[in-house]
Amino acid sequence: MSRTRTALLAALALVAGSTGAAVIAAPVQAASSAVPCTVDYKVQNQWDTGFTTSVTVTNNGSAKSSWAVKWSYAGNQKITNGWNARISQSGGAVTAANESYNGSLGSGGSVSFGFNGTYSGTNALPTGFTLDGVTCNVDGGTDPTDPTDPTDPTDPTDPGDKVDNPYEGAKVYVNPEWSEKAAAEPGGSKVANQPTGVWLDRIAAIEGANGGMGLRDHLDAALEQKGSNEEVVQLVVYDLPGRDCAALASNGELGPTEIDRYKSEFIDPIADILSDSKYASLRIVTTIEIDSLPNLVTNTGSRATATPACDVMKANGNYIKGVGYALHKLGDIPNVYNYIDAGHHGWIGWDDNFGPSADLFKQAATAEGATVDDVHGFITNTANYSALKENNFTIDDTVNGTSVRQSKWVDWNRYVDELSFAKAFRQKLVSVGFNSGIGMLIDTSRNGWGGSARPTGPGAKTSVDTYVDGGRYDRRVNTGNWCNQAGAGLGERPQAAPEAGIDAYVWMKPPGESDGSSSAIDNDEGKGFDRMCDPTYTGNPRNNNSVSGALPDAPVSGHWFSAQFQELMKNAYPAL
Repeated sequence: MSRTRTALLAALALVAGSTGAAVIAAPVQAASSAVPCTVDYKVQNQWDTGFTTSVTVTNNGSAKSSWAVKWSYAGNQKITNGWNARISQSGGAVTAANESYNGSLGSGGSVSFGFNGTYSGTNALPTGFTLDGVTCNVDGGTDPTDPTDPTDPTDPTDPGDKVDNPYEGAKVYVNPEWSEKAAAEPGGSKVANQPTGVWLDRIAAIEGANGGMGLRDHLDAALEQKGSNEEVVQLVVYDLPGRDCAALASNGELGPTEIDRYKSEFIDPIADILSDSKYASLRIVTTIEIDSLPNLVTNTGSRATATPACDVMKANGNYIKGVGYALHKLGDIPNVYNYIDAGHHGWIGWDDNFGPSADLFKQAATAEGATVDDVHGFITNTANYSALKENNFTIDDTVNGTSVRQSKWVDWNRYVDELSFAKAFRQKLVSVGFNSGIGMLIDTSRNGWGGSARPTGPGAKTSVDTYVDGGRYDRRVNTGNWCNQAGAGLGERPQAAPEAGIDAYVWMKPPGESDGSSSAIDNDEGKGFDRMCDPTYTGNPRNNNSVSGALPDAPVSGHWFSAQFQELMKNAYPAL
């Protein structure tokens, strides 16, 4: 590929004084078939504190049905209103996405939009633009396969650019609040130095709930831990309106229709903090909204597992809008890596859930101004218990001519563990339009299933059920059981790049924090009582009417559960 730059058509030009009509143009490269797109950015009028700008985008690549242009300001410019595009801003990063009526952009076609803005000091022009992730105004655009490409946004020599795997070559932030609780438990010092996720599960958590650390406190602590090294900070962004519509223990504070509050009071303040240049040296990994999108596939409509609350959220579209908005706002920040929650194999591993879930994630990833470029990857098994790898049987095994898929445990699922599911689902996501470089995270915080009950070999081949049940590490009664599971243990310790396509094993759910209370407990966090957390509960269609398998005497979700932490350490695999 030619890397020769084309001639400049325009240099910076001031056509009139600062209080009169003015045209200030950003440099535009000459039109050429080798230039994938051009952006003509012109300040039409400028005065002491404000300016009016027009932007014309020309697409020289393949035709598009939607588009998003991105640039960054070096100064304090703020866009106040615009036309012919949906414009959003996070710090200096700006995204202009198509309106419903101008999304079509053919090869060689152009589209124009404009906006008003404010500034103080100098209204410096943007120096670079992208169209759907491709650098414009440069011969050939970016070449992600060329590490020396000076226009490549993943150039490893630029510390402000995203890396392929944020976990490689980096330490991961140890939450001092969790570490203190773990260390206070007998034997807890063995794991108190492990990195865990920081949960932003309500608006108050941003500033610090009940006297705890807020988001800035954690980021400041991460900078101290970082020193001269690279450092990952793991955040769980978790406060959608009508959150987790199929469970009560993890219901949130926002009602089903409060999408505007979610945007303005939750996502926008998080984005403002993360875009602070003070934290630009951190690699910030965000787990985006666990346990919500898959519900729109599995728990709606005519399915036996459907709930009225999930039907409402599917109808009003606020899960899709919320996730899209979060991806868009956070994805604009150069050092933020978005990973969408993708459930687990015991939820979406069945044929009628697998493909539709991938399609739904693509819909969310292209909503509210987001594009697939805002998605760095996906995370599976968040806060769940599914075994990482079942070594004593595979999905292809048969017993006396009967497939493992016909066992009561597998129940026609295509997958028997998280690792095989995560790898396969990654390929499915790429096939529906996500970038081929996406990575997967697997939460291994509580899926070790060690201890004396861990099988040492395959089960007896008396029947397919004795074979599977006798050999499986996951000792739950049903894969649909999710609350404070008895017999679980700490899983693989956090580690980077353990398998091809897997960015890391992580402890996104802090071990020892409850999934939900065993009985109703009044609280000011919007969290209800779910019978799946009651040890006496005999189930519902979502767990095939099985007993819950939950531990007794559990506190409200997110609160410290000492008895569970002790059991997780006792049953850790690998052992402590």
